[in-house]
Formats: sequence, structure tokens, C-alpha cells
Amino acid sequence: MLKFLKSLLLPSTGNTITLAEHDVPAWLDEREKAAREVLRAEVAEPVQAIQTAKAQLQLTVNNLQGADQDPEAHPRIKSIAKNSLPLFLKAMNTSLARELPEDPEEFYAAAVECVKGALNAARGQGRYLNVAFPDEMKDIRAGIDAIGREINTMTKAIGRFKEESARIAAARAAAGSLSAARNDRVHSLAKEKRLKERLCEITERLSSIETETARLNNDPAYLALENDRARCAELAAERDNLLRHYAALTMTASHVFRKAEKIAAKKKLSKEVHILKSAMEILSHHDVATAREVTGALEAACPVVQKMVDDGEIILKNRDERTVFSDTAAFSREVGDLCTRHCAVTGQFKEEEDLLASHPIPSRLRSLVREKEQLDHMQAREEQEHHDLLSAQKEREETIPHLYEELAKKLGEMKGETVQLVEDEPV
Repeated sequence: MLKFLKSLLLPSTGNTITLAEHDVPAWLDEREKAAREVLRAEVAEPVQAIQTAKAQLQLTVNNLQGADQDPEAHPRIKSIAKNSLPLFLKAMNTSLARELPEDPEEFYAAAVECVKGALNAARGQGRYLNVAFPDEMKDIRAGIDAIGREINTMTKAIGRFKEESARIAAARAAAGSLSAARNDRVHSLAKEKRLKERLCEITERLSSIETETARLNNDPAYLALENDRARCAELAAERDNLLRHYAALTMTASHVFRKAEKIAAKKKLSKEVHILKSAMEILSHHDVATAREVTGALEAACPVVQKMVDDGEIILKNRDERTVFSDTAAFSREVGDLCTRHCAVTGQFKEEEDLLASHPIPSRLRSLVREKEQLDHMQAREEQEHHDLLSAQKEREETIPHLYEELAKKLGEMKGETVQLVEDEPV
């Protein structure tokens, strides 16, 4: 039986054999099973011998517990032996109590540990017992040696099994890499199909958007809105011009108000400080205030500043400042008029803008623009993903032949023949 099992593992005639890819896992399983059976057959005798020698050694150790010391031994030797014997027996019993599993590799490892423990005990506390118990210690050493010899016999068989197991594991890994690559190929092709379908859908939708946008832009109802759009643009431009003029005037006034506020604060004129701060807050707000709010603030703040100018506490440094405070009443009216006009123009612009926004065609065009932006982004992302997928496919297709070659080589090395792998049909 052993000869037959070994024949399954030995190299064959050197011919070429054909092996289907899907049969490789089963073939490796059979080879591993045969290798394990060979190992069991090869170690059966040493395993039995080790178990017998271990039992005999345990009996010898048990007998040592009740043995008498050599009567001719020196009293000092007897005293040392008396102290060392319990320690030696404990160490030996601990080593010999180790269970020896049925699995050959586990049996081998446990037997090695058993012998190591026994040797350490013999070389440790046991060396003090050689003179006091010469015959018993001789038998113990012989028992340890007997186990060691059988372990050496097992070592070669275990080594051959490990080498074969390593070859099988390497072949399994190669088969796993090949299988993973083929599975990736299947999933990749399915993913490519989905990507192409999505890209086709996006392209068709973008084409539809382009067609609809062109139709809406040429729709008579939409063209009729051109005058409304032009009017809305004119109002926006007028509103912005009014805002710039308002900002320029109020910034000039605020700059002088700020100087006055510092002077008032220094003089502890709390009422004037409050008036000036309120005016600056209204003039510097991002929203244009009402004419009533602005004129009220200016009418309260300008006299405070004018008095400081007249008293020489504030020097107007440029033409703009001098123009403003040369006639504060006119300045107040001008700013108020700007506020009124800005408010009116802003209201007109909002009405025109709302009318345009509520019209179905501009609303639809804006919706199409947003959809196109989203689809353009999706298209770019899908195209990049498709490009990356094709790159990975190309790399994989270049790798798969090498994986087949590597697996065939590993199988051939075990079989001793040239192995030709037959690729499975795509799933």
C-alpha cells in the first residue's frame, strides 16, 4: 500500500498530460491526501515505537521513585540525590505526561517537546542522581535515546511531507490567482457593459437637451421676451450706478463723521457720539436705507460736524469733503434722492426679473442648463471610470497567460510531466 501511495507522488514518464482548469483543485486535494497517507504509513512504525519507549520510560521513572541509593555512595552524594530526586521526578513526569496527538505533524512536535523536557531534566537535576542511582539513570538515558532515534526517523518523513505540502500550497496559490483573475475578467466585462449603457443614456439625454434648448431659444414666445430682458438689464445697470454714486457720497461723509466721533469721544460728548455712530451705521450698511432714515441721520449728524469744522477741530482735506460740508442741506437732499431713486429702480427691476423668472420658457431653459451641468459631470466621471476599467482589463489580459504558465509549471514539477492546462469556458 505504501509503495502504491508513493507512486502517486513520484515523477512520471516525462510525457505531456492535459488537465482541465476546473480539475486542478480536486487534483491538488487528491495529491495532498496521498501525501498525508504516505506520511501516516511512513511514520506508523516510529510512532508505535515512540509510544512504547515513552511508556517504558515512564515505568522506569516510576520505579526510580522507590529505588534505594547505592550503599557505597558518599554521604554528601546521598544528601544531594535526596534533594534532587523529587525535582527530577517532577520534571520527568511533566514531560512524559504530554499527550501525543494522532496527527503525524502534531505527534512529531509533541514528541520533540517531550524529549527536550526529558533531556533537560536528565542534564539538570538528573546529573546529581547518576552516582546514587547508576542503573536506573542508565535505563532512563537509554529510554530517552530510544525516543530520540525514532524521532530522527520521523524527521525525514515529516520533511518530505512539508516539502510536498509547500509545493501543493504554491500550486493552490497560483490556481487561486488565476481563478481570481478570471473572476475579475467576468465582473469587469459586466461592469463595462453597464458603463457603456449608462454613457449611451447620458449621451442620448444630452442630445435631447441640446435639441430642446435650440427649439426653446427660437420659440416666438421666448423671442418676444427680448425687450423685457433688455429692460431688466437697463434697470440693473441703473440700480448699480445709483448704488456706486450713493456709496461714494456716503463714504466721504462717513470718513468725516468718524473723525468727529473720535473728537466727541475724547471730549466725552456722549450724545454727539451716539448721533454720529448712528449715522455711520446707517450710511455704511450693505443695504441702502430709506430716504427718511438717511436724511434724518444726516440732519442730526451734520450740525455736530459743522460746528467742529467751524471751530477748527476738523480740517476738510479734499474737494469732496469740502463740497459735502459746504452745503449739508443740499448734500442731505441729494443722498435722500439717491435712496428714493434706488428703491424705485430696485423695485422695478425685481418686478421685471420675477416676470421673466415666472415665464415657463426661461424657467425650462434654466432647468435644462442645470441638468446639462449634472450630466456633463456624470459623463466625465463615467468616461474616466470606463478608461480606468479598460486599462485594468488590458493589464489583466496580459497577466492571465503568465498565470496559466506559472500554474502549469508548478503542476508539472510535482507531476514530473509537462502539464497542458485547458482553459475553462467563460461563465
